[in-house]
Amino acid sequence: MNYKEAIEKRRTFAIISHPDAGKTTLTEKLLLFGGAIREAGTVKGRKNSKHAVSDWMEIEKQRGISVTSSVLEFEYDGYNVNILDTPGHQDFSEDTYRTLTAADSATMLIDVAKGVEAQTKKLFKVCRMRGIPIFTFINKLDRQGRDPFELMEELEDLLGIRSYPMGWPIGMGQSFSGVYDRHAKKLELYNPDNPKDIDIIQLSGPDDPKLDEAINDEQLVSQFREEIELLDVAGDEYNAELIANGQLTPIFFGSAVSSFGVQTYLEHMLNLAPCPAPRNSSNGLIDPLEHQKFSGFIFKIQANMNPAHRDRIAFLRITSGKFERGMSVKHVRIGKNIKLAQPTQLLAQSRNIVEEAYAGDILGLFDPGNLRIGDTLVEGGSFEFAEMPHFSPEHFSAISVKEALKHKSFEKGIHQLTEEGAIQLFKTYNRFVEQQIVGVVGVLQFEVLEQRLKSEYNVDIQLERQPFTFARWITGPEEAFTKFKKTQKNLVTDRDERIVALFENEFQMRTAQEKYPDLTFHENSFFKEQ
Repeated sequence: MNYKEAIEKRRTFAIISHPDAGKTTLTEKLLLFGGAIREAGTVKGRKNSKHAVSDWMEIEKQRGISVTSSVLEFEYDGYNVNILDTPGHQDFSEDTYRTLTAADSATMLIDVAKGVEAQTKKLFKVCRMRGIPIFTFINKLDRQGRDPFELMEELEDLLGIRSYPMGWPIGMGQSFSGVYDRHAKKLELYNPDNPKDIDIIQLSGPDDPKLDEAINDEQLVSQFREEIELLDVAGDEYNAELIANGQLTPIFFGSAVSSFGVQTYLEHMLNLAPCPAPRNSSNGLIDPLEHQKFSGFIFKIQANMNPAHRDRIAFLRITSGKFERGMSVKHVRIGKNIKLAQPTQLLAQSRNIVEEAYAGDILGLFDPGNLRIGDTLVEGGSFEFAEMPHFSPEHFSAISVKEALKHKSFEKGIHQLTEEGAIQLFKTYNRFVEQQIVGVVGVLQFEVLEQRLKSEYNVDIQLERQPFTFARWITGPEEAFTKFKKTQKNLVTDRDERIVALFENEFQMRTAQEKYPDLTFHENSFFKEQ
């Protein structure tokens, strides 16, 4: 396989959803189809020894939820597939948002009974910000749920995205009989007694008499034909360009727990999803199909994945070129060359040493502490990719160490977790006594913070919840900025010494914005694209 073919056969996507929509189940069924695992462990099996393959942290195994973002890699039908598995739990971290910056497309998983939920809306917003293609899988069709037309309307009303159903369900819940593939004109029959036994019948179209023979329910078939006719007449047309720009989402229907519809979704998605996309850099656009020298950026750091070895893994998204084990690359931020001697590809905690990899692939690099989130590594050049954003935390706590003698270990641990991006650390500004304040996107991260500092650094901490719910990075003309700093309470600085204003509610924030119209209140630290 030549370089161009290797790039064109790579797909890197994230799965986004609300808790309990079935994301972990869908992920593991995809891995099953790719031959990466032999048995899918379900989160409901956590009371015995079985845990989801993508979950590795102790708190995840105890609760049966995904707290961090895992990276999973497999091959299917000639494609090299990288899944960025993001937590669906409502207390997920900023790590989830940042992982989406390494994806070229996203799969949005929706529970047929619940529709678009809060966490899905947040994650969708980040995907929309990047303009990547979004594929929708409506799950749990074997249970009673909402009308598919109603769900399509909700996608447009709540998320502002039009949709095109690639298939259409026949029945739902107890009457669920299968899904008709509108493009391939084939019927996949659902067998409730053995869901893995899927009969596929080729049809000439929805009016084919073979459909009546396969589904012995005149009312169900009649309703299906009416719905298909309505879709054909009043629905959005298939448009590859709008799909590529993230303005039209293809919809798939199925049941992940029974594997029904998952393989069809996977095959369509791999065919429609883009290969590794060009990235903006200080040298302009880096297109992997044209720029054949190695480059990549760090989007995630995870320490102590294996507590016995006290290791630290930096996750690198390759953006161009070919990686070869042992190669030397330039670490642009520090201006030094480093050797990539033992890179790994990961299936949660399982690791394999990688000999070669291409743009779109994700590598785990053993890191003694030289790498930071957003760092660029390049071969034979010196440019940097656009800055990695810090998103606005929604929960804040003042943090202190209980035992003064453990202060050094505390500082080391808190620095490590800040480097990982698990938390954001702020320091009070214009105060007589400096105070450290931790900001997180999801409140569960406070529990994760306490547990990890205790288990990895033997440090007990005190957290005192603060009333703030918004953080805004402030920029603007010097005169207005100086006045703002003198009069505004609750100012802090981030790790790069930038001024951040904390607000208790939206009213407070709006008042400040109206009072200082010359200043810009940034929702995240990613100013370059605003």
